[in-house]
This record gives sequence, C-alpha cells and structure tokens, in this order.
Amino acid sequence: MPGAAYTSPIPIKRTHLGNALASEWTKIRSVRSTMWTLGIFLLLVIGTGLAIAANTEPRDYADVPYTLPAFFGLILGQICLITLGVLVVSSEYGTGMIRTTMTASPQRHRVLAAKFLIFFLVAYVVSFCAIGLVGLITSGMHEDGSVEAAPMGGTLLKGSLYVSLLGVLALAVGALLRHSAGAITAMLGLVLVPAILPAFLMISESMRPIGEKMLDYNAPNSLSKIFEIDGGTGGTSQLWLLIGVTAAAIVGAFIRLEARDV
Repeated sequence: MPGAAYTSPIPIKRTHLGNALASEWTKIRSVRSTMWTLGIFLLLVIGTGLAIAANTEPRDYADVPYTLPAFFGLILGQICLITLGVLVVSSEYGTGMIRTTMTASPQRHRVLAAKFLIFFLVAYVVSFCAIGLVGLITSGMHEDGSVEAAPMGGTLLKGSLYVSLLGVLALAVGALLRHSAGAITAMLGLVLVPAILPAFLMISESMRPIGEKMLDYNAPNSLSKIFEIDGGTGGTSQLWLLIGVTAAAIVGAFIRLEARDV
C-alpha cells in the first residue's frame, strides 16, 4: 500500500564479537593453509621429539622435564606458527576478500580482535597438546624411579605460550604490512638475526653487552631457558619481553587498521 511502512521478513539483530569469532573460526578451519602449517608443526614437534626421546636414557632427565625433547621440534615448528599467523590476515589483503569482510562487519576493530583471539586459541591448544604428548610419551619411556625429573607443567604452559605469542606477533606484523612475503620475511629476520648477530657483536668489547643481551633474549635461547636446558631460569623475563613486544605490535595493528583504507 502507498505510504505503508515496510517490514523485512528477515530477522534483524545487532551483531557482536561472537559473530566475528564465529566467522573467523569458520575461515581458519576451512582453508588448506591451516591444515598444512599445523600438520607440519605437529609432525616437527611430535616426530622430532619422539625420535630424540627414543635415543635418550632415563639419566638424561635428571633435573630436566620430560617435555625436553619437544624443544628441538619447536625450534623449527615455531616457523609454521609464524607463517600461519601472517597468512590469517595477509591472505585476505592479497585476494581482496578483506573488503568483503569489512563490508559485512564495518567495525574493523572487532574483526581484527576476532582474528587475534581465534588464532591465539588455536595455536595455544595445538602447541599445548603437542608438547604435552611428547612429555607424556617420554615419561612413559623413561620414568623408572631412578631419576627425579623436573615438573612438566611450567615448560608445558610457558613453551606453548611463547610459540603462540610469536604467531600472534606475526599476525600483528601481517596486519601492519598487509603483504605475506614481506611480513614472513620480517618475522624470520626478527627470529633469526638476534640468534646469529651476537657472534659478531661479541668480538668487539664495546658491543659485547648488546651481543650478550641479544643472546639471552633471542627466540631459540628463550625456549631453551623455558625448557631448563643447561640450568635455564624458566624464561620468565624472556616471556615478558615477548608479551610487551607483541602487545605493542597489536596496538600498532589496530591503529593502522583504523587510520588507513582497506
């Protein structure tokens, strides 16, 4: 009728963060890159860990946790989480689908927050299960009462958190650069350069303090401290540094998202 108000037959409701979380969960579990990167991560951590555990003796776990073999797989496995973290956001910019995402959810900060939350939960659960499985199998292989191994809980929680935060940092860098190759390269540089550069810096007496700090806080050495290798301190300070750097990158990603067009 002319002048009559139109009522849509489609129910309309206000969207919220839960809707964005559901959307991002659908995306991350339905793309092949997730299955490939997480599959390789599990293969590296569990496969390498069990191979090393099979070639160790019970006495090797005196004062160190049974999760120790997982450390060697995490050194390479962390690259898988870094790659996946970048792809979670940069792949949408590469294909142009980010425009569709932002059109469907104009509140951009909600979309990015959902990406961070979903990715962190997926990365943490997968890391936790992989490290925990290696620890359980290793303890079953070597726990004979002749040695007292360190508790697994600390390395399990901290190790999972550390590699998951590296992936979240990679996601933030991907949101900042909006380019897969550039963001992955930047993250690999962030992980590898501090592990290599101290060998050259420590040649000079004036640069030695910087080299020693980089040696203490680079990713491989941070993981070794978390897994209590060579009397590691637990890696608490290294973990807090990563939390601070990741938080700063996340803030930068939100600022860039609101300041520039998609």
